[in-house]
Amino acid sequence: MTTRRVHRVFGRKFRYSALSLALGMCVAGGVQAQSAVGSIFGNGQPGTSITIQNPQTGLTRTISAGSDGRFTFSQLPPGRYVLTSDGRRQEVEVKIGTGVQVVLSDATATDLGVVEVRGTRAINPIDVSSAESGTVFTAEQLITLPVASDISSVALLAPGTVRGDSGVGSGNLASFGGSSVAENGYYINGFDVTNMRTFLSFADTPFQAIAQQQVKTGGYGAEYGRSLGGIISILTKSGSNDFRYGGSVEWSPQWGRSDGRDVAQRDQDSVNPLYQYRSDNEYDSTVYSAYASGPIIKDRLFFFALAEGRHNTSDTFGSLTSQATRNNSPQGLLKLDWYLNDNNLVEFTGIYNKQKTRYNDYEYELTADGDNRYNVGRHELPIDQYDVETGGKVGILKYTSYLTDTFTVSGQYGYLDNLISSRLPAAGVGSECPWAYSFGLTTSTLERYIGCNPGTISTRPDANAAPDEDVRKAIRLDAEWILGDHRLRFGADHETYESSHRGQTYAGGINWAYYLVPTNSVATGAFAGQPGRTVNGQLVPRGARYARSRVLQTSSSSYENINSAFYVEDNWQVTDNFMAYIGLRGEKFESRNGDGIAWVESDYEVAPRLGFSWDANGDSTLKIFGTLGRYYIPVATNSSIRATGAESTVSNWYYVNGWSEVDGTPVGQGAQIGQTQTNGTLEAPNPASVASTDFTPMYQDELILGTQVQFNENWSGGVRFMRRQVRSGMDDTCTTNPWIEWAADNGYDDFDPGSVPSCYFVNPGNDVTLNVDLDGDGEVELATLPASYLGLPRYKRNYSAIELFWERAGETFNLQGSYVRARSRGNVEGYINSTLEQEDAGLTQDFDHPLFTDGTYGPTPNDRAHTLKLFGAYKLTPEWQFGGNLIAQSGRPVNCQGYIPLEGIAQPDLGTLTPYSGSSFYCLNDDGERELRNRGDQGRTPWTWTFDLSAAYVPAWANDRLRFKLDVFNVFNNDKVTEYNEFKEASRDVISRNYLNDVNYQSPRSVRLTLRYDY
Repeated sequence: MTTRRVHRVFGRKFRYSALSLALGMCVAGGVQAQSAVGSIFGNGQPGTSITIQNPQTGLTRTISAGSDGRFTFSQLPPGRYVLTSDGRRQEVEVKIGTGVQVVLSDATATDLGVVEVRGTRAINPIDVSSAESGTVFTAEQLITLPVASDISSVALLAPGTVRGDSGVGSGNLASFGGSSVAENGYYINGFDVTNMRTFLSFADTPFQAIAQQQVKTGGYGAEYGRSLGGIISILTKSGSNDFRYGGSVEWSPQWGRSDGRDVAQRDQDSVNPLYQYRSDNEYDSTVYSAYASGPIIKDRLFFFALAEGRHNTSDTFGSLTSQATRNNSPQGLLKLDWYLNDNNLVEFTGIYNKQKTRYNDYEYELTADGDNRYNVGRHELPIDQYDVETGGKVGILKYTSYLTDTFTVSGQYGYLDNLISSRLPAAGVGSECPWAYSFGLTTSTLERYIGCNPGTISTRPDANAAPDEDVRKAIRLDAEWILGDHRLRFGADHETYESSHRGQTYAGGINWAYYLVPTNSVATGAFAGQPGRTVNGQLVPRGARYARSRVLQTSSSSYENINSAFYVEDNWQVTDNFMAYIGLRGEKFESRNGDGIAWVESDYEVAPRLGFSWDANGDSTLKIFGTLGRYYIPVATNSSIRATGAESTVSNWYYVNGWSEVDGTPVGQGAQIGQTQTNGTLEAPNPASVASTDFTPMYQDELILGTQVQFNENWSGGVRFMRRQVRSGMDDTCTTNPWIEWAADNGYDDFDPGSVPSCYFVNPGNDVTLNVDLDGDGEVELATLPASYLGLPRYKRNYSAIELFWERAGETFNLQGSYVRARSRGNVEGYINSTLEQEDAGLTQDFDHPLFTDGTYGPTPNDRAHTLKLFGAYKLTPEWQFGGNLIAQSGRPVNCQGYIPLEGIAQPDLGTLTPYSGSSFYCLNDDGERELRNRGDQGRTPWTWTFDLSAAYVPAWANDRLRFKLDVFNVFNNDKVTEYNEFKEASRDVISRNYLNDVNYQSPRSVRLTLRYDY
């Protein structure tokens, strides 16, 4: 009974007006190239002539339906098209990366002016031509929603995405399907703008220049690669035959922002009463833009130009210092579209996104007695003034040619340069003085800065090197060929990505930290229960003052990645209702050191992609789909910088009587405490020894099965199952002792341990083959270290999820929602480590030594068991519109982090491991004894929910060209904890009284006012 009733609902056919078609705000699916295009496909009478025309640009194409009645207009620039066949006309909207279905049937042949178009009224119309999982958001939709004006916030609306750690990247990056936030790909008009240095940022574009944003959460085709998480693809606005102009002003005032929450200090020995101080911070942002677009030559050459300005200020306050910033940087975008004729199109996109921020640093005045004042909340004594520049420019040139009705080719060249936090002047005031400070009676809470360095200058850059900068140059070719039931696509791309790195040292050449052991201190760790404190493996008595020195040196150079890929795919219409997708991608990766020598060079790695889409009822009301694919990610250039350059940190501890107030150096320096600890070397490693010779880039396999249903004219929904599994991971390990043991076991008595790099890249769990000096003669040769000697487990990360998604579309009320039940387990998060906020993509400490891998299997940092999202818009009257955005989510796992046990570890590994922070799952219990814990065994952060609300007034007296809008984010000012302090030790063998203290909360309530005019 139920099945028959459902079939009747599915069998209904809908006819929509052109207006209804244009109201579709975002769509899902589609198999299109990185070139940011769409398609129109469907069925009609065999041999029928079908014409489409874009009235905005004049682009016109005519093809004939095949012998089976099917037709496809591929590689179309997104926009509005008028389709004409046998005197009938209909408008359709083409969006980025999607296909729009049109059905020309006998039933409507006599009904002139009507073409049956199914599913297009829906926000996410069912696209039976694709098996991909994704969503497209348009500019028209985004202006109705209370969402921040950045692409990460938009991406977080999609099912299966969760916000990553606030201390990583911009603090707002999206994790897709259990991956780390450093595994995504970002594109603008088909050009890859991902920051390959760390994968944690991307080349930005003015938000008001975005026409559409596609979010691919999985199952993407063979033309996409170099990512394991998701794809965010931006389509910028373009000009047309209509002259248009307008602008907007967005103001986020300080008076509309609630204060942040402070956190009380739990350590009674701390002179600072606050553990986290943010209640006096102030932020004010105004972003304004103006645009113009239109024809330069009617029907042939069009432009869109946008200029964006800003006045952003911040006043932030720390325990001893404060900072004021001001950013007035202009940005801009220019898009040119030149239709040489209806068969040839040239596009140019130019983006200028450089920003310069002025910084003013201050310190608080001392008391009349010369004591420090903490958390003052106002700027007092100026320290320094400087500028920091970031960003640069992007240029994209693309050519598309429709050679025949069934064969299309395109070529694209892209250029990107990005300056990274370039400080002007490079060396700050006081950088010639040692960076020195005192922790007082604690080991982790700052008491005061010392000497002529104000404390705000920690490092000094290489004066002979240029600032850090990234440059990408890329070229790609794509072709599409329709052969009967087959839509073949194939192409290739090649890119170089060069990252320059400016070396640095600590300010004044050295860092000094001073400590005083409390007179009632009882040691924990190695000397648990004895009076005093454990310091660098030694017992320091009560009342003793000691200092730690640290010397850092890194080298300057430039490093290059060279990536190449090819792909071929076939969208095979096996029957009228069943489409099979068969794709293959080959990817080749090469990473070079500062001398231009390759230290990683892979063969072409094969990544198959399979999928299907079954139009079960034959009328696009019930779609069953699935995908199965393999995805690779390249080595980050930061890995080349750190692994193949010279980098050294040397730490020592000494008894001291005090310090010099002039330069922060010790007074009465006495005996050394423990051994010198050295991490790294000032000699760059042999590039032939930095990575195992059989090293392969990281890859994962993904399976998706799902269905999408049109219930009635307004409601649709679906369910999707996703399974992801990392098959081979990559990271570095920093252990030499296994090589010494292996050499001794195999009779290499003259083995030189110094020939083994401090750290080298491996596929954890596999044997390692490196060039090392086996005979002590200064000559290296290949040797294979069995995995059993290293003792590293295989890289594990598994993600499973059930996604339910639904929508309600209509003229006045639109709603989208999703519920995701997810489970992410592994012994590693992925390319970065959010718990430690370690941003070294592919170069974390997770596999540096087997002790770091103990207890690591469990829920990963981005594991959120439950996520509910609801967002939409309601038009109360033609002049008043409202929008809402709700997200409710379960908490993240909580860990107990501590120092690895060093007992029984011989040199040289002992010296390498001693400087590490408390970043393993070996924790001190409350009795001060070290014990192994497991990932996620300390529970979870609380459930959180946030509701955002918007109200817009579009006055009729302004002909609907003017919009006043108010957005309120976190309307109820919810402030649940989102992060705890997970570090049990303030320093080695010293229990932190702030363990599990609050660190971060939900963002406080804020307000945004927007004025927009479009003509």
